[in-house]
Amino acid sequence: MRLGLSGIRKTVGRVTARRGVQADADAVHAERAVAGARGLGSGLASTVALAAVVVSAGLAGCDSGANAQSGSASASAAASAAQPMKVAAHEAAPAGGQTRAQVYESVRKVSALGKRLFFDPSLSGSGKLACASCHSPDHAFSPANALSVQLGGSDMHRVGMRAAPTLKYLQSVPAFAEHYHESDDEGDESVDAGPTGGLTWDGRVDRGGDQARIPLLSSFEMGSSPAKVTAAVKAAPYAGDFRDAFGKDVLDNDDATFKAVLQALETFEQTPELFYPYSSKYDAYLAGNAQLTQAELHGLQLFNDEKKGNCASCHISQRTMDGAPPQFSDFGLIAIGVPRNRALPVNRDSRFYDLGACGPERTDLKGRSEFCGIFRTPTLRNVALKKSFFHNGIYHSLEDVLHFYAERDTNPEKFYPVVKGKVQKFDDLPRRYWANLNTEPPFDRKPGDKPALDDAEIKDVVAFLNTLTDGYKAGN
Repeated sequence: MRLGLSGIRKTVGRVTARRGVQADADAVHAERAVAGARGLGSGLASTVALAAVVVSAGLAGCDSGANAQSGSASASAAASAAQPMKVAAHEAAPAGGQTRAQVYESVRKVSALGKRLFFDPSLSGSGKLACASCHSPDHAFSPANALSVQLGGSDMHRVGMRAAPTLKYLQSVPAFAEHYHESDDEGDESVDAGPTGGLTWDGRVDRGGDQARIPLLSSFEMGSSPAKVTAAVKAAPYAGDFRDAFGKDVLDNDDATFKAVLQALETFEQTPELFYPYSSKYDAYLAGNAQLTQAELHGLQLFNDEKKGNCASCHISQRTMDGAPPQFSDFGLIAIGVPRNRALPVNRDSRFYDLGACGPERTDLKGRSEFCGIFRTPTLRNVALKKSFFHNGIYHSLEDVLHFYAERDTNPEKFYPVVKGKVQKFDDLPRRYWANLNTEPPFDRKPGDKPALDDAEIKDVVAFLNTLTDGYKAGN
């Protein structure tokens, strides 16, 4: 639990985007899309802006669909929310504008292109790495393998320093704020929840297109450039579709092409039935359409218990006050002292530390010690499909993760190096930043105390976490 969240949780049960104010958030999202499209040409800017409006309607519909239990149900909810925008294809367009049917067709084209781009390895410098290579649809858009960090670069042998996160359930992540305050309708705005939001481990970008830019240009990921991306799109079988969607001149300018690629990826990654279907067994349970087993129910109890796992203090498990599904994250940035992953090449330099929000990847908060060592809390939806955990991918099973939470302070020798009989605790965070470390339960114990969870309890919590996997059908 982060500083300030206790009061919020007791008042409203969660700190996250709300259905009740989603329409306002969607309007802001659309306005940002318009602003981001400026400079691409009037035709492209119009398409991007219109696409954002329709996609935003889909987001609002999905977030309001608390009882949706499958991808089709989620898509139906999005369509229902957007229903007032639908008109007959033959409806006359406003002067200088498009009919709503044309808007939907524009969105369909952009999203379809985004999907093709997502699976196209030719966009990378090596020609071998696609977005889907590290974000497998069969693994909740997380890596399919158990590598701590994925391989990339021009030779496909470069190793970065952070695990690839899931791309699912990002639609409610708020823009990064150093001081996050809850809204009037669901909480006390006087309570400061601290640094919150952003789409990456360190929260440095707020939009999907800006997030997509990072791996595309990173030397140890896709290792590409706007010029290489443009050349790949020009040579692709979908080049004609690209011009059709973004304008016939879009491929004449590298920057315009690159921005269009980012927008197409962002639009695709907002497809409700793929990226936020809310179709897990737990969603069915909340809707009264499924029963949890005794082990799953006990795991949920331990997950929520503030004196046991206390997981729900950051991974919110309750619906919002207006009934929207839980996101299983408060989107906050927090320091928990994850052990140094010595298997990563970057950590061979004893002077190097990945300090999250204060660098080295994020630069705007450099030198501000209060942000050092904190990383954004990821959603736990589909967590059972993951094979690497935490920002540095140090653990490879949920059991190992839960043992770390339960025993970090009671048995630190299990996780940190021991030198001359002394445990080198928090070995991946310089001592001067230890004040940022979380000390709320279960991190409120000392050596010799009983761990927050025993082996049997950890097994039940894992059983509960398995209910968060999408694609549940009665009888599975």
